[in-house]
Amino acid sequence: MDVKLLEAFRAVVDSRSVTTAAQALGITQPAVSGQIAKLEESVGFPLFERAGGRLKPTPEGLLFYTEATRVLGEVDRLAATTAQIREGQSGRLVIASHPAAAISLLPPLVAAFVAGRPGVSVRLVSRHSDVVSQLLPTEGYDLGIAELPVDDTAVRLMRYQMRCVAILPPRHALASRKLLTPALLSGQPMIAPARSPQMLSRVYGTFAGAEAQINAVVEAEFFASCCALVAAGTGWSLVDPLSAQSFSHLGLVTRPFEPAVMYEIGVFHRRDREPSVLAAAFLELLESRLGSAR
Repeated sequence: MDVKLLEAFRAVVDSRSVTTAAQALGITQPAVSGQIAKLEESVGFPLFERAGGRLKPTPEGLLFYTEATRVLGEVDRLAATTAQIREGQSGRLVIASHPAAAISLLPPLVAAFVAGRPGVSVRLVSRHSDVVSQLLPTEGYDLGIAELPVDDTAVRLMRYQMRCVAILPPRHALASRKLLTPALLSGQPMIAPARSPQMLSRVYGTFAGAEAQINAVVEAEFFASCCALVAAGTGWSLVDPLSAQSFSHLGLVTRPFEPAVMYEIGVFHRRDREPSVLAAAFLELLESRLGSAR
């Protein structure tokens, strides 16, 4: 049933006048009369009767008015929801990420994202990088974040890299140094990032190239664990700058490390479809954060 006919009918019932209804709708009086006649023909019963020179709804017309008002209310709500979806103010965003991003990168970004979008909900799924990168073609999430390498056969991939920093306990013997190197850290107790193959190979390669010794007293799967262990005085570690920043409240001493060891992650979504309005907006937020962390 044509919504415009229902709107004309509601306007006439509310005003009891075709002329007033026409003014409210911004159309001519004959146009309103024509819409009412067309609606009566469609429903198969009269909607109005004349009483004292004014239109009065028939009993059937009053029953129809109740339902028409309800339907128009739903149409109005649908229009409002449509506008919110179009403007990225409504909907659900599902993000799957590896633990480092889920702990250090995403919380402040998601908080800022939903603060200005009261109609938006976000679900965070945390899995190891190899799991995240394999699930996207079949799982129902919008964006994925994982350590590289990521197979980009089925996804559109944006690559980011960050220069890792060395973190030390507050009273470490090297805390006064402005720059740390393999030679300085040779033999010092270290917390090694065990779950990150790219990090391990690069750190060990860097130390081997400098003929320095790695003394890994603890291997931890997550950068968050590395940070907590360093804060507890267990040793030093090499982590991405976002993790170091997230756990700075523990009193970590953060220093540049030479030669550079890069930490690489990928942000991706399905290749066979464009990201939703919400996903595209969050991608912009990620770019602003990760671009500045390079």
